[in-house]
Amino acid sequence: MVPMIEKHLDIPTADGAMNSFVVYPDEGGPHPVVLFYMDAPGKREELHDMARRLASVGYYVVLPNLYYRNTPDWWLTERTEANMAHMFSLMATLDARTTEVDTAALLKFVDAQPEARASRLGAVGYCMSGPFVMWAAAQFGGRISCIASIHGANMATDAPDSPHRMAPRLLCESYFACAEIDKWAPPADIEQLASALKAAGTPHRIEWYPAVEHGFVFPQRGTIYNRTAAERHWERLFSLFARNLR
Repeated sequence: MVPMIEKHLDIPTADGAMNSFVVYPDEGGPHPVVLFYMDAPGKREELHDMARRLASVGYYVVLPNLYYRNTPDWWLTERTEANMAHMFSLMATLDARTTEVDTAALLKFVDAQPEARASRLGAVGYCMSGPFVMWAAAQFGGRISCIASIHGANMATDAPDSPHRMAPRLLCESYFACAEIDKWAPPADIEQLASALKAAGTPHRIEWYPAVEHGFVFPQRGTIYNRTAAERHWERLFSLFARNLR
């Protein structure tokens, strides 16, 4: 086990204090940076463990609570009707503007950390944050070296700022892990995304994960978790970051 340093701290943003989890190896720095954009159930220990796994291979990982504008410590503990409704209401508060505000704050934060090599920076987003890493890469193209969207939701919509419309603005390599069984990212949406990326000529890879459901990477997702597919996603992330951040 690689010895690591962990911190729970508030990162100032234009909209308030964004409580965040930061983890990185205790020696060998400064380390390339990975911004970890959470899924809809919120910042929780399960995600902390995933951030630790990224950090264990040599990265400075920042995992913010994107719901900080409404609550510093909410996460989905039980999938009741009321809890799910609350989760969707929190999701609805996040968009391209909030992503720009939050990402600007994250970049300013890592720029000031001596343990972070902020000139080499990637991002990963899960589920609801698949669009967020697309927006971040489009908004801060000169800063973000690569992005990964893991079973990203709503990747192609009719909105002017739909993630797939960001393709011409991407200056970095992108990776998209798509679950075969996923109502939040049906094949038609991914086809639109693929067409936009191809037309833009931006380096990318879209990979389908057969016979798995949305959320398959999360160990605490019960029968939805698929260890084989989850481990493949880790291999893809490590490879993407090694190519672009080392």
